[in-house]
Amino acid sequence: MNVLRGRGRTVSVLALLAASAVGLSACGSNDGTSSSSGGGGGAENEIDIVGFSVIKSAYDDLGEQFSATPDGEGVTFKSSYGASGAQSRAVIAGQKADLVAFSLEPDMTKVVDAGKVGEDWQSAGSTKGIASSSVVVIVTRKGNPKGIKGWDDIAKPGVEIVTADPGTSGAAKWNLLGAYSQALGDSNDEAAAETYLKSFIGNVVSWNDSGRNATDAFIKGTGDVLISYENEAIAARAAGEELDYVVPESTLLIQNPAAVTTEAPEATSKFLEYIESTEGQTILAKHGYRPVIDGVEATGVEGANDPAAPFPAVADLTTIDELGGWSEVDKKFFGDDGIVTKLRG
Repeated sequence: MNVLRGRGRTVSVLALLAASAVGLSACGSNDGTSSSSGGGGGAENEIDIVGFSVIKSAYDDLGEQFSATPDGEGVTFKSSYGASGAQSRAVIAGQKADLVAFSLEPDMTKVVDAGKVGEDWQSAGSTKGIASSSVVVIVTRKGNPKGIKGWDDIAKPGVEIVTADPGTSGAAKWNLLGAYSQALGDSNDEAAAETYLKSFIGNVVSWNDSGRNATDAFIKGTGDVLISYENEAIAARAAGEELDYVVPESTLLIQNPAAVTTEAPEATSKFLEYIESTEGQTILAKHGYRPVIDGVEATGVEGANDPAAPFPAVADLTTIDELGGWSEVDKKFFGDDGIVTKLRG
């Protein structure tokens, strides 16, 4: 079992597998709809999933495997995947949804405020509403020609950064908060962190409307480094992309929420329970996500830096709660007068 040591505490996380294709591994793409079937039909055994695009291949797999269980017998699925914020707005506007899975909590909060998901969504299961997790990593060109070892190296003059745009992408918010949080240091120096973030933003040469498009831009030759999810970097390498990645000694824990809507059929709650179970988390691990419960093992990960020990411990792992929680962080960094908004001009 790998242990990620967070700021002021220890977080236990187990190894994971990555097998999803790079084209599906980023928050913010528009993949349209897909379905998996376990037989039967009708409203009571049909589950509509509305999710952020990076999770598509994993949830397709989860749906197929759930349909083979007693609880999933006869259950069928419809699904829609796209940019997390856009998916949240679509549900609020009336798009049919039984299970919603977003990149980050603010998108869930908007759906809750609209009455589409109950206010108790975080108390419905053992994971407090978090269905999958990852960490922010630095992706480099094959062989790491710039000699990137960590965050300090990518803020130097002349290093070109590719990332998603926080105006449209949930992945981008994780990326930028990862850059900021690692610069706080043991003294929690916000001024130093903001200074670092200014240098980081100054080096960004490509802001993309989604994490997927950021990955595509980098693979096609833009920039020296890509800021991304760990699972995406591993999946890209497993798919044959010529790149490397660095798991920084200090980085941010990514947590993706999922919830059942207020008008969902009973089978949806059973499906979410399955996602949060050891079996479900093992499937998510196969697709590159860090399990959110203990007792899940995965080894021999193709595409990882060391397939035998694919997920090294992170010495200093920061969580959103340690930054003040999403209710404070979203406004502080990405609001009209937010830190990131001002630094970008």
